[in-house]
Amino acid sequence: MSVTVEALPAMTAVGELLALNPELVGPSTGYMVGARGDWPRLVAAAETCSLDVVELSALSAAELPGLLRFLADAGALPFGHVSVHGPSKGWDGTPAALAMALGAIPATVDGIVLHPETLGDAAAFAELGGRLRLENMDTRKPDGRTVAELERYFSVLPDARFCFDVAHAQLHDPGLGLAHELLDAFADRLAEVHISSIEPGGEHVPLRAADAEAFLPVLARCAGVPWVLEAPAGYSTA
Repeated sequence: MSVTVEALPAMTAVGELLALNPELVGPSTGYMVGARGDWPRLVAAAETCSLDVVELSALSAAELPGLLRFLADAGALPFGHVSVHGPSKGWDGTPAALAMALGAIPATVDGIVLHPETLGDAAAFAELGGRLRLENMDTRKPDGRTVAELERYFSVLPDARFCFDVAHAQLHDPGLGLAHELLDAFADRLAEVHISSIEPGGEHVPLRAADAEAFLPVLARCAGVPWVLEAPAGYSTA
């Protein structure tokens, strides 16, 4: 199969971007859809990508019980940094019940990412303290998208940290002015970064060369915290 010349620079651009944050890049299991819910298999797949960072993604509430059981039994995982992405859909219990379930996640997990617009009673999640990471939202969501919208949640959850999704910010503002505004406001809370390219409908896709180049000035401000790849990047730190 022939490879077009235009496709060749992509790996260089992606590699240059990820090299800004050595030993702090790894995958989300959220894009590993073929193994969804099989946590030992997901962790094994993540290990082949990086031993530095992993985000265990239980975006559906149905995935959470299995993840909680796995974490309770697994002990320390072989990654330098572990986070969990909590449910963004399907939770039919109270906010307090979800906060209690997430609060039982072992201390070996460094952070718990949640979508702010799904919290309901945000104050119920205060017990998660600094492990809670609130993510900026894309254009499909009704809240949690801008500095002003996120500030309302951080005022209720003063110990919560910030999970910066650069592709979500790009959907709102292709010039990435919003991305810089979010970092201006919440740099002192920054605990995790999500990286991918993104389709207009919000689907995360492998990082494109043009996006990698556009993200460089933004993500240069984010070195030193874990970067999570939300789609395959054709790049391994293992």
